[in-house]
Amino acid sequence: MDLPSTIARPVDHETVVKKSRFLTHLAPVGSTAEADAVIARLRKELWDARHHCVAMVLGTHADQARSSDDGEPGGTAGVPMLEVLRHRRVTDVVAVVTRYFGGVKLGAGGLVRAYSGAVSGALDVAAASGAVLRRELLHEVTVDVPHADAGRLDNLLRDWATAHGAVTEPPVYDAVAHLRLLVPAAALDALAADVAAASSGALSPVTGDARVVDVPA
Repeated sequence: MDLPSTIARPVDHETVVKKSRFLTHLAPVGSTAEADAVIARLRKELWDARHHCVAMVLGTHADQARSSDDGEPGGTAGVPMLEVLRHRRVTDVVAVVTRYFGGVKLGAGGLVRAYSGAVSGALDVAAASGAVLRRELLHEVTVDVPHADAGRLDNLLRDWATAHGAVTEPPVYDAVAHLRLLVPAAALDALAADVAAASSGALSPVTGDARVVDVPA
């Protein structure tokens, strides 16, 4: 399943267009309430700015969206910002572009380019800094291992996960060691074969539910 990506942490970026400063703040959010809190904080911190334009996309499948021009001419700020988020396929993100007017009017086309460019630049910064997270549908898998073999199998599974786009989770210990992974559907058969080979057929992975997981892009 090809899911939109998201970001791991807030990102800030500044551009200057004809003396107007555009301060872009991207933040990961899980709800409109969280997004509204980010917007309110920025309005308070940057109280002397003329505009705080907003675009947000929410939901695992990016099926919720909202934007605001905040006093700029209609359609010149919020919607262009939103289109960048959609085009770049990110979700659970709010973008706030704060403008300090530089005394030179940009015109409708100039505003569209400035606001969309501000968000695009911030997303480039996020990608360059490793803040972008890829979202995948992974399957929960458990391998129950006797304690005597746990260290060897744990190392093997960590290496296997790195090579197969899987993610390891902390093991759980009781009567045996429960080694846990999150595995792409296409790699489940390979995992079963590799675990069987490593244990001379004594061990078999048990596949559980699938869930959406954020992993580094």
